[in-house]
Amino acid sequence: MTFMKKAASVAAVAALAASTAMTAGAQETKLRIQTHYAPETVSGKLAAQYVEDIQTMSGGGIQVEMFYSSSVVKSVETFDAAATGILDCDMTGGGYQTGKNSAFQFVGDIMGGYETPYQQLSWLYFGGGREAAAPLYNKYGMELIGWWVYGQESFASSKPIEKVADFKDWKFRSPPGMETKIFEKLGASPIVMDFTEIFTALETGIIDGADASGLANNVGLGLYDIVKYANFPGFHSMPSDHLACNKAVFDAMPAAHQTIMKVAMEALALRTALTFEKANAEAAAQLRADGVTLSQWAPDELQKFRDAAQATWPEFADTPEAKALVESHLAYLTQLGLVSQ
Repeated sequence: MTFMKKAASVAAVAALAASTAMTAGAQETKLRIQTHYAPETVSGKLAAQYVEDIQTMSGGGIQVEMFYSSSVVKSVETFDAAATGILDCDMTGGGYQTGKNSAFQFVGDIMGGYETPYQQLSWLYFGGGREAAAPLYNKYGMELIGWWVYGQESFASSKPIEKVADFKDWKFRSPPGMETKIFEKLGASPIVMDFTEIFTALETGIIDGADASGLANNVGLGLYDIVKYANFPGFHSMPSDHLACNKAVFDAMPAAHQTIMKVAMEALALRTALTFEKANAEAAAQLRADGVTLSQWAPDELQKFRDAAQATWPEFADTPEAKALVESHLAYLTQLGLVSQ
């Protein structure tokens, strides 16, 4: 009888555990995510693949309502919209938040630092970057899920941009933050405007050029249908697009869903870097065939830009979070031999 009671008790506990597991497994996560990328661009398609991945890996437990081309709020407002509950997650980039805290510059686009997306991603995942960035995001009620870095950006311009001297009086679209300071020092006239306004501004001649994205994304945006000059390979900017979610929303998610989202971001990061190596090369070949002039900068001109960029970093290290991030970057860049102290 004792044995039978014990067996029955074990069976009851097992049944309860199975029932609990099924309940946990049936938990749903519903997210509203906005990106600034249009769905037809390379990055827009990669974002769609990320959404498909997390929904599939969660067995449908994660459901995403995805908004492209900053269709709910402006790109620069996406972070706050997620933090306040209008959205759940921001899939733009930290660089849009430099007005909130200059530290966001150093998770958004360090400029003149890393040469490849693999170096920058290695800082985030293995060089102390995630640990240095987490307090910054948490301070504003957000959780950094991960990065996707497509590599160095290329300009779109109505005139040749082949050397630093060509920046003089060049009116171009710039994202907010440190970039405006660097290019002002080099003689350019940066104009901060939303990502979605670039095409019209180029078309109407409000600007002479644009720092928008990588070469393949610029093609997707139709920029080289308007202007016929670009630089390739790029060198000036390698922004880190992030996925950051409302911290309360993320903390309430099942642990399995949290892990799926983070691991899927690592997959997106690798897929993005590899995709753009191929896509940019294909875009360059096609643009040359279409009569677009692509300029490759000489090493001494590249160094002029790097010197100007690195001299500007300390000006933006004006908060505890920014100082911590700059120190982390410099330590890792020094290991890589990209700066000397």
